[in-house]
Amino acid sequence: MATKPVNFEELLKDAPKNWGRWGADDEIGALNFLTNAEVLRGVRAVKSGKVFMLGVPLAQPNGDPLYPSRSQPIRTMAMDKGFYLSGLAKPFPGGMEYADDVIVMYLQGTTQYDALGHVWYGDKLYNGYDSRTTIGGLQKCSIEPIANHGIVGRGILLDIARLKGKPHLDANEAVTIADLEAAAKRQGCAIEQHDILLIRTGWLKRFYDGGFAKLFPNGEMKEPGLAYSLELVKWFHRMEIPSIGTDTIASEQTNHEESGTMIPLHAALLHDQGVIFNEIDWLEDLADDCAKDGQYTFLFVGAPLKVVNGAGSPVNPVAIK
Repeated sequence: MATKPVNFEELLKDAPKNWGRWGADDEIGALNFLTNAEVLRGVRAVKSGKVFMLGVPLAQPNGDPLYPSRSQPIRTMAMDKGFYLSGLAKPFPGGMEYADDVIVMYLQGTTQYDALGHVWYGDKLYNGYDSRTTIGGLQKCSIEPIANHGIVGRGILLDIARLKGKPHLDANEAVTIADLEAAAKRQGCAIEQHDILLIRTGWLKRFYDGGFAKLFPNGEMKEPGLAYSLELVKWFHRMEIPSIGTDTIASEQTNHEESGTMIPLHAALLHDQGVIFNEIDWLEDLADDCAKDGQYTFLFVGAPLKVVNGAGSPVNPVAIK
């Protein structure tokens, strides 16, 4: 275990990058792998037409699962029957009335996508853009180019919790390449180049079963998930994985003890390779159905909002089997 955090520039000096791979103006990273042919490969995975919506409920009265520094989304009515009863509003000609509401929230305060400019180190965003371009809004590597492209292709669920025979992984439990490949083998499907990976840890269900105390045991964010290793980072690069989605807030093992760093895969994959991170996915219903019919591949559709200069966006991803 490291006595102090290793600087990411040192930790990742031998790790592969995709900077410049698609030109100096690229802002969508590994989504460049999702060509028309990859969309059709995803379509060919559809067998029954069953649809699974992977977004979590938003603005619940008892709270939503989100990163501790982000506050609960607030939804309030801007127009309802009360306005008419009090005389503050009149029906439209013909008698029609309406309801309207407003929501105030962190763009990453629910099931969401990270923009490629969401994190950085060494004062450079993905593809070498200056981190000062984030001041006042992301002029480079915002969520908008990702939203304009969409995340559509063949998805594959890797049910690591079922692989390990438990309802959920333990706090800060590591998920390795060996785990990913073992899950695929157990499920009878292979991970293919350009697949969109959905990784189930079972961790999110803890929130709905027991609230924040289960999501953050002892008040600490120690989620299970993909564990940093140079081998894993090279595997992602070799497999040309465009995007990952998980049922956790950070999509990776929170603390990497060997380097003393926090969420190093955000640096190695999102920042260096342009892999798109999709977080807080509800995977329980999809996983149960996959376990029943043995089909773990599907058409995946992710459509974040086109938020100008946004660092992320809410999304309700779709898996179609």
